[in-house]
Amino acid sequence: MTRHVVARVDEIPQGGRKIVSLNGREIGIFKLGDGFYGLINRCPHQGAPLCRGEIVSRLVAPSPGDYRLTRSGEMLRCPWHCWEFDIRTGKSLCDPHRVQARAFDVAVEPGQILVEGPFVAEAVKVTIEESYVVVTM
Repeated sequence: MTRHVVARVDEIPQGGRKIVSLNGREIGIFKLGDGFYGLINRCPHQGAPLCRGEIVSRLVAPSPGDYRLTRSGEMLRCPWHCWEFDIRTGKSLCDPHRVQARAFDVAVEPGQILVEGPFVAEAVKVTIEESYVVVTM
């Protein structure tokens, strides 16, 4: 699996999103609480740009006429047909066992690790002295 750096942590506000293109696919990166979550920008219902939909709360009705909003800002509503998906898992609220948007693993890593990577190149100092190029080893 290939890893991609898509944003600095401060580029995505709390409760916000950033849509990025990776290998020809658009993916929405969302920040909820201390975590970041990734969803494919394609609704499994009819292919709408899912990640451009409204971020909403979950509406529950334990009994007729008793409506409550829960999980504030954790649901994503498809802009075409209003199907709702859990941002953390991609599962659809209408049929969570059969319908879901593809979710991607997202991690936060210190910048120094990304710059250095697992390999460290040997540095060689090069200077110019009069007309000669000198390599110091």
